[in-house]
Amino acid sequence: MPPFETFRDAESYAATLAHELTHWTKHEKRLSRDMGRAKWGDEGYAREELVAELGSAFLCADLGIIPETSEDHAAYIATWLKVLKDDKRFIFSAARHAQRAADYLHGLQLRAMNDSAQKTAA
Repeated sequence: MPPFETFRDAESYAATLAHELTHWTKHEKRLSRDMGRAKWGDEGYAREELVAELGSAFLCADLGIIPETSEDHAAYIATWLKVLKDDKRFIFSAARHAQRAADYLHGLQLRAMNDSAQKTAA
């Protein structure tokens, strides 16, 4: 993540962090999500970016954050539209993966809160 100071506000930082954390969940030791990315900018890359952006939107909604769109979203949207045109059902798959990522991250937060509460009680 870029330094906090480079963001316009805390909400922009949180939205970007949610996007990057959604990517983080794809690792084989977490949710093992493989969208078929072979190189930067290919269809697999576009698929993963859509999952990450949906995951960010779900997490921001949970937190009551309304993320502001940025100019780089337009370039992403063009690649997402191609993926969605080629696979009309992918939006459902992407949403399912994004929700799994959000649930996984919520689970980590709950575990951390429980661990903290147990340490405080001890």
